[in-house]
Amino acid sequence: MRALIQRVKEASVSISGVDVGHIHTGLLVLLGIEDSDTDEDIQWLCGKITRMRIFDDDQGVMNLPLTDIDNTNILLVSQFTLMASTRRGNRPSYVRAARPEIALPIYQQTEQCLSQLLGHPIATGQFGADMQVSLINDGPVTIWLDSKVKE
Repeated sequence: MRALIQRVKEASVSISGVDVGHIHTGLLVLLGIEDSDTDEDIQWLCGKITRMRIFDDDQGVMNLPLTDIDNTNILLVSQFTLMASTRRGNRPSYVRAARPEIALPIYQQTEQCLSQLLGHPIATGQFGADMQVSLINDGPVTIWLDSKVKE
């Protein structure tokens, strides 16, 4: 699994002009899923996202995780293009991206895991839809996570 997380002051996702997910302070998580992803990948990624110390403490130092900040949330958006391979040529290959029948259950399990770790429901886009994402990046703070390359 790959996730691009962005600390945001606000983020939303809409489909055909209709707002389907919206958060204020928190994290926008763009999620890419591949066939080999397992429950272990889900648990690792969700734990990393919720425990990553990228919110400012009282001294203005990035020292607090999402779980320590009141009124924060996650907006989870599926994005198969995160699995792109650009190794050859100029047209990205998406062969590593899981097909919907595999990816959808993993996406749903990730949503449940993040909600459970936060103790409340998270906001989401709609899996497989053509979505428009808007955000106000805070910092900016943008971090790449890959459950297969645990850096």
